[in-house]
Amino acid sequence: MSAIQLISPVDGSVYAERVPLSPDAARAVAARAKAAQKGWAARPLAERIALVRQGVAHLNAMKDRVVDELAWQMGRPTRFGGEFGGVNARTDYMAEIAAQTLAPVMIEDSATFRRYIAREALGVVFVVAPWNYPYLTAINTLVPALIAGNTVILKHASQTLLVGERLAEAFHAAGVPEDVFQNVVLDHATTESLIASRAFDFVNFTGSVAGGQAMERAAAGTFTPMGLELGGKDPGYVRADANLEAAVDTLMDGAMFNAGQCCCGIERIYVHESLYDAFVEKSVAWVNALKLGNPFDAASTLGPMANKRFAKVVRDQVAEAVAQGAKPLIDPAHFPADDGGAYLAPQILVNVTHDMRVMIEESFGPVVGIMKVSSDEEALRLMNDSPYGLTASIWTQDYDTAAALGAQIQTGTVFMNRADYLDPALCWTGCKDTGRGGSLSFLGFHSVTRPKSYHLKKV
Repeated sequence: MSAIQLISPVDGSVYAERVPLSPDAARAVAARAKAAQKGWAARPLAERIALVRQGVAHLNAMKDRVVDELAWQMGRPTRFGGEFGGVNARTDYMAEIAAQTLAPVMIEDSATFRRYIAREALGVVFVVAPWNYPYLTAINTLVPALIAGNTVILKHASQTLLVGERLAEAFHAAGVPEDVFQNVVLDHATTESLIASRAFDFVNFTGSVAGGQAMERAAAGTFTPMGLELGGKDPGYVRADANLEAAVDTLMDGAMFNAGQCCCGIERIYVHESLYDAFVEKSVAWVNALKLGNPFDAASTLGPMANKRFAKVVRDQVAEAVAQGAKPLIDPAHFPADDGGAYLAPQILVNVTHDMRVMIEESFGPVVGIMKVSSDEEALRLMNDSPYGLTASIWTQDYDTAAALGAQIQTGTVFMNRADYLDPALCWTGCKDTGRGGSLSFLGFHSVTRPKSYHLKKV
C-alpha cells in the first residue's frame, strides 16, 4: 500500500508518513480489541478511571513535544500551548461523574422483586478523529469509552498522524493494555470494509458531511450505532442591548482563533442596526491587531491553515462573494506573510447576503461575514437559514431573552455572551447536517453504553 504523507503547513515539507494497515492486519486489530474487551470491562470501575487519568497525566508530561508537533502538523502557534486545558478538564469531569452515571438505576429492591436498569459497555468503539483539535476531539470519546469498559480503536486524520501515536504511547505507559487501546492508520476502503463487517460496536466520526455520509453508507444494514459531528456554520447575533466590547472580542476570537478551523467557530454575524457601524469598526481593528506568521514565532497569533487546499476553499469563497458585491474590510497587504498557500490573511466581509456561498457553506477558515438586522425576527430567520446546526451565540443582557430566542434556533448549543467553547457538563451535539448523537456530559456515557434491564423475581 502507498504511504500516507503528512504535509506540514509550516513549510510544505513531508513531516511524517505512515503505511496504512492491510485489510487482514486491520481485521486482526479489531479481533484483538474484541477479545480484550470483556477482561477490561471486568476490571473495577475505579481501576479503569485511575488508568485513564494516568494516561492523560503521561500525555501532559509530553507537553513540549506535543505542542511543537501540533504546530508542524496543523499550524497552530506554539504560544497557545496545545489543547491541554480542555483535555484535562474534560477528562476530570467525565471521571468524576462516571460512578454515578454508570450505576444501576434501582426500580425495586424488595423481598419479592429486584428490578433495575444497568448500563453495559457496547464493546469495541471506533473513533475517527479530525485534525483541527486532534487531541480534544479524540478525548471526548476515548475517555468515557475506556472508563465505561469498552476497548477503543483510534484512527486519526492524515494531517495529524502523530496524535494517535502520542495518545497510545501515553495510555500504554500508564498501564492501559495495548489491545484495549489501539491506534491505527487505515485507508478509506479498509475503514469502510471494517464498518460494513460489523467489526465495531460503535463508531464516532468527526469530520465533513461527505465523510459522515460515507460512514453511514458503510454501516447500512448493520445497525451499528454512530455518533457524527459534521459541518457547521455557526452564527452570532448581537442584540441592541449587547455589551459591544465583549461581543467584538469574543466573536472575533471565535471567528479567527486556530485560523478559523474550529467546529464551533463563528462564521457569520448578525448585528442590530443600532450597533452595526460600531461593531464593524471595532472588529476591523481587532482583526488588524493579529499577526500572521510562522507558528514557532512567539509573536504569531495566527498560523497557517492546516493545508493549502483548505486555504484555497476560503480564498475562492471570498473572491466569489466580492464578485457578487461583498466588501472586504481587511487589506491583505497588512498581513505580508500571506503566501497564496497555507498562510492566509484573515478577512471580514460586509454587504454580504445569503445568496453568497461564504454565508451558507462551511468556510472553516479566518473569514467572517457581518450583516445588519433590524429585529429579533430577522436575526432568527437568518440564523436558521443554514443546513447546519451546532452552536449559536446570542449577545444580550437577559437570560430569559437568550433562552426564548435559543428555543427558536435550530442548533445543538445556545450560548449567551460567549462562543466557541465546550462545557464538559453539557452535551456536545448538533442537528441537521451537523450530524447526530452527543458526547460529553452524562449523555456521553450513554452514547458508549447500552441500557440492560434486570427483572428478578423470588419464588
